[in-house]
Amino acid sequence: MKKKIEILAPAKDLIQGIAAINSGADAVYIGAPQFGARSNATNSIEDVAELVKYAHLFYAQVFVVINTILYDNELETCRKMIWDLYAIGVDALIIQDMAILEMDLPPIILHASTQANNRDPKKIKFLKDAGMKRVVLARELNLHQIKEISEASDVELEFFVTGALCVSFSGNCYMSVANGERSANRGSCAQNCRLPYNLIDGNGATLIKNSHLLSIKDFDVSDQIPNLIEAGICSFKIEGRLKDIVYVKNNVSYLRQKLDSFLEVNSEKYTKASSGNCTFTFDSSLDRSFNRGYTDYFVNERHQSIGSWESPKSKGQYIGKLIQTIGNSYEIENGNLLNNGDGLCFINENNEADGIYVNRAENGLVYPNVLKEIKNGTFIYRNNDAAFIKIVEREDSAVRKISATLLLSENEKGFELTATDEDGNVSSITIDHPKEPTKNNESIEENFKINLAKTGFTPYSINEITIQFSGNWFLPISKINEMRRTVLDKLTETRLANYHREERPIVKTSHPYPEEKLDFMYNVANKSARKFYERHGVTEIEKAFELQWDPGKSRVMTTKYCIKYELEKCPKYHKDTLGVKVKEPLVLKQGELEYKLKFNCKPCEMEIWEKDAEFEIEED
Repeated sequence: MKKKIEILAPAKDLIQGIAAINSGADAVYIGAPQFGARSNATNSIEDVAELVKYAHLFYAQVFVVINTILYDNELETCRKMIWDLYAIGVDALIIQDMAILEMDLPPIILHASTQANNRDPKKIKFLKDAGMKRVVLARELNLHQIKEISEASDVELEFFVTGALCVSFSGNCYMSVANGERSANRGSCAQNCRLPYNLIDGNGATLIKNSHLLSIKDFDVSDQIPNLIEAGICSFKIEGRLKDIVYVKNNVSYLRQKLDSFLEVNSEKYTKASSGNCTFTFDSSLDRSFNRGYTDYFVNERHQSIGSWESPKSKGQYIGKLIQTIGNSYEIENGNLLNNGDGLCFINENNEADGIYVNRAENGLVYPNVLKEIKNGTFIYRNNDAAFIKIVEREDSAVRKISATLLLSENEKGFELTATDEDGNVSSITIDHPKEPTKNNESIEENFKINLAKTGFTPYSINEITIQFSGNWFLPISKINEMRRTVLDKLTETRLANYHREERPIVKTSHPYPEEKLDFMYNVANKSARKFYERHGVTEIEKAFELQWDPGKSRVMTTKYCIKYELEKCPKYHKDTLGVKVKEPLVLKQGELEYKLKFNCKPCEMEIWEKDAEFEIEED
């Protein structure tokens, strides 16, 4: 049996969910009224129901995100909401809190969110045995680790392919709580990692001023899709439930075309996970919508700088270098690519991101809204592509159609039209009508075919029409059109009726958890989650950070990202060019905010601690 490979798209709301489906997504993930890790991307049950109906027409799936940690007084509300989601046909829930496995739930499919910090083969096998059909892997994993996980368990594996990167291990960032009681694990990340900081060494000397030292580039491993599939990934996830519709359509269409090329060459082993084919009026390119520049992170091991220190904002598409300023205009390499209304980005002499808008572009020159002093040779990027945005925002810029065939035949009382779609669904409509020969007994079969092919705004594309008549019968075009509309409406009803939603009863298990002691990073915030872990053999469980924060002395982040590496001061990777070691502890300072950095070189990780924390500095 061929393995289905899926593109999973974000949906901020119903409109973006539909746009993602039209652009080629095999599945979308969307927030419900509560308990999603993006509190600004919630949706009503009614809107989710509409998206479910639309997605299922294309045999695409809808996953609802319930991936915050839950408090005791929220458990019953969450349980009731899950029953509502099941009732409207949602295909799966993406969860973090193990309390959900303790609830009285319908037989709905569960996926373990990346917020559960899924990077250990033993833990992932545990989750599979506990009832998870799919695990969303941590983004820090490399290809070898993914393959090891795949070989240890036959659970479905999902992996991010494009979008923003969280600098922390997902689910293990507590900076927002510590600096304003906004919990990332409760859907309210304040993005402290995107702020500018000064870097101060152990002698009190400022090494770097006012740089976004924890801000990293965006993720793009689209060129690794074949290797990731080989390693065991079946679902490629696009980050971005807070992004705009241009970002969603651009990313989905880009990956749809890239994946389809792979599937075409490897059709004996793999197939797409939904129905229909897409056409686009725009040329998708990841750098033409929001991005901070791209990195493959650690998929191919640690091998490059991944910081985006100048700015956390979108850098966009590289255009060229500034050649010179002429009067009130700029001459820019490839300036012919620019259009009126474009937004341009560059790094100024203070090493800060700066920008201008193009009021007018003509004769190879760019006339900005504000003329700023820019050095010749400065790299110019376009982070607002006005013409591209205008095209992509159009509803018809991405159209998805299900292939179907039509058979027009005769019967004893009149005529019958039968539609068969690419998945084998069939619908028929018959009409009573006298069999009258055409004038001069000439065939008008081509006229029939022309009108039967007019599918308009329906989700169907007719790729074959067969006429089986014993004579050259006449039928009014109005009847042909009526039959076509009716048979396609019935085909839609049939497709939805035949959609199969997988279900799986949730059974309480008691197999041993890989750890007996859990610290606060396991995010246990309620009695049901505690009960779950205790039943699986855990003997010591710390409360979640949100329930036991010790102001000023806590570890607020663990990350694979390393500032020493970015500074080329890593004793492992830069030992031949290291020079003078930096004096530790290194400190990040932003106004009143101050953090100490701890480097754990053996696992190749960095920890961020509050300013009053005490810890031993490890020898390199």
